Amino acid sequence: MNTKQIDFSNGKVIENIFLAAFPMMVAQILSLMYNIVDRIYLGRIPNEGTLALAGVGLCFPIISLINAFTNLFGSGGAPLCSIERGKKNLIEAEKIMNTSFYMLIIVSFILTFLGLILSKPLLYLFGASDTLINYALPYMKIYLLGTIFTMIALGMNPYINSQGFANIGMLTIFLGAISNIILDPIFIFKFNLGVKGAAIATVISQIISAIFVLKFLTGNKSELKIKKPIKLEKKRIIDIISLGTVSFIMQGTNSLVQIFSNNMLGLFGGDLYISIMTIINSIRQILDAPLSALTDGVSPILSFNYGAKKYQDLKKAIFITTFLGVVYTCIIWGAILLFPEFFIKIFNDDKILIEKSISSLHTYFFAFIFQALMYSGQTVFKSLNKKKYAIFFSLFRKVIIVVPLTYLLPRINNLGVQGVFMAEPVSNFLGGLFCFSVMTITILRKLK
Repeated sequence: MNTKQIDFSNGKVIENIFLAAFPMMVAQILSLMYNIVDRIYLGRIPNEGTLALAGVGLCFPIISLINAFTNLFGSGGAPLCSIERGKKNLIEAEKIMNTSFYMLIIVSFILTFLGLILSKPLLYLFGASDTLINYALPYMKIYLLGTIFTMIALGMNPYINSQGFANIGMLTIFLGAISNIILDPIFIFKFNLGVKGAAIATVISQIISAIFVLKFLTGNKSELKIKKPIKLEKKRIIDIISLGTVSFIMQGTNSLVQIFSNNMLGLFGGDLYISIMTIINSIRQILDAPLSALTDGVSPILSFNYGAKKYQDLKKAIFITTFLGVVYTCIIWGAILLFPEFFIKIFNDDKILIEKSISSLHTYFFAFIFQALMYSGQTVFKSLNKKKYAIFFSLFRKVIIVVPLTYLLPRINNLGVQGVFMAEPVSNFLGGLFCFSVMTITILRKLK
């Protein structure tokens, strides 16, 4: 594996974007394997596939919440780390990274303890039936035991990328993902453990990724290193959390939307439609991966050039990112429109489920192109430490638009379950257009 460090201060902007974004894209796709592969295999358990999918789908809000706390310190500190590197202040950059590391460990223990106690009542609150709880609860409890490894692997990987080691960041995810691909069928089918086997395979994979991250960040090749416990300074923690709140809200609101969606789908459509939403969410995660990788890859470049006051390079990076995002989302929408069954069959072959999923999939992805504008705007706000804007737009799309529409649309003109799926394109259109317009006015036009 090539461990060459990308020099953000030199080279063409578009070249640096591709050098950073391509490994991130591979890493993003591979990271999906932690949970996506579980769903692919679970959907094919004889006579139980649809119920197993729905059960694991009910766990998404808790998993999203764990990811939200991971992003609070990972995505919160990494842009600050890149900005300090741009200023040539490596001492402060290292202190930011170490502060985030120890906060991740502390929070992981708290989340594991609370999760094990509260998982059953929470799953019922999220829409579990007495049938689905038998699939959801075993998966969730085992997954929670691996929380510390998940948070270390996913929370510290941005600090590898922020130093320009994109290939190492990709390898971190690859090791865990390939382990999950190999272990899932062994534990699910060979050992006949079903959802428990999927969770065990995922935790083992997370352990492997976490060990690799720690080995690199304590080794000689890393410019910034994890050190023995340091004094956690209040100001530094507040700075990290205040910026990380953006990513925390984005993941936390995902959790909130999933809770509302599952409840409304259970009410208007039953367990089958919870399975359908699990599949559609899985498809969205797969198709979001290249877009997310593009913006995650460009983020340290934006932060570095902002810290170094290289504003023309900053503008170029924003334009290139937006253009590539729009082109990609247009292609994806066309593929969804023409080949919906292909995407659905990745997870389940049941004819009734496929038939009912197609119209829901088309509805859900109708305004996908505007998601590129949302990603672009939010990435600029987050990378340039514009916390107020980033936090507002994280709340605006999900809390102000999606949640109320998820509750209201099913009750309008007997839309039922289709009303739940309609909330997503409406929020993409309004949120994406508004976010990108504000970013253009408040930042892009002011860069000289």
